[in-house]
Amino acid sequence: MSYFVFHLLFVLPPILFLAWIQPQPLAGVGGLRAWLGLPLIAIVAFIYTTPWDNYLVWRKVWGYGSDRVLGTIGYVPIEEYLFFILQCILTGLWLYWLLARQPDSTQQTASPLLRVLLMVVGVSLCITGILMLRSPSTVYLGLILAWAAPVLTLQWVIGAAILQAMQRIWLIATVVPTLYLWVIDRIAIGDGIWQISEMYTTGIQLFGLPIEEATFFLVTNMMVVQGLLLLLLLKLPKLEAIASVDSHQART
Repeated sequence: MSYFVFHLLFVLPPILFLAWIQPQPLAGVGGLRAWLGLPLIAIVAFIYTTPWDNYLVWRKVWGYGSDRVLGTIGYVPIEEYLFFILQCILTGLWLYWLLARQPDSTQQTASPLLRVLLMVVGVSLCITGILMLRSPSTVYLGLILAWAAPVLTLQWVIGAAILQAMQRIWLIATVVPTLYLWVIDRIAIGDGIWQISEMYTTGIQLFGLPIEEATFFLVTNMMVVQGLLLLLLLKLPKLEAIASVDSHQART
């Protein structure tokens, strides 16, 4: 199975299904934020992930079968760049579907202690990731944490109130696509579409899936879900009037 066929079989069908069943107004709020949310998150993810993933392949942290891809740009297969975008759309559409069935949450307050605690957790994850780079067996996990932790920390500090108010949606929106991506990632590795280096991994596996890959999909889905929640629900004074008008028009 090629990487492109993998997308056709496992990634595109759930995206098309979720797009088909999306209720209106989109994400329960409609308006410009909802329509621009997915492409904006996908573009940001593409830009942020591209140099990091190229480094991983160059470092031989992971690789791919040359006969399984259409071609490469830099060190990374074309299908991998496509996956950056498709994962954002998949997870984003699932979140949108959940939000459309979630009663409006007006509470957007978080204690300063929560913000400080989240900042400490985020900084600790980043430092842990950097320290892990000292040992070959934890290089992949360290690169994941050092790369993801700054974004997660920023989202936690800025959006603590929203994430606290939407914790149930946040959990379901993150866990479900993460579990699905774990399953299909395990299928791809088993089929030899891509390979994970034994030298740069701990050897710990979750039902045959390297713990590093499981961590990667967890943190990336967290970044997508949290980014969209902040984009859709963060109350910015200058945008509130526009957002309220868009929401009213979408509901009528």
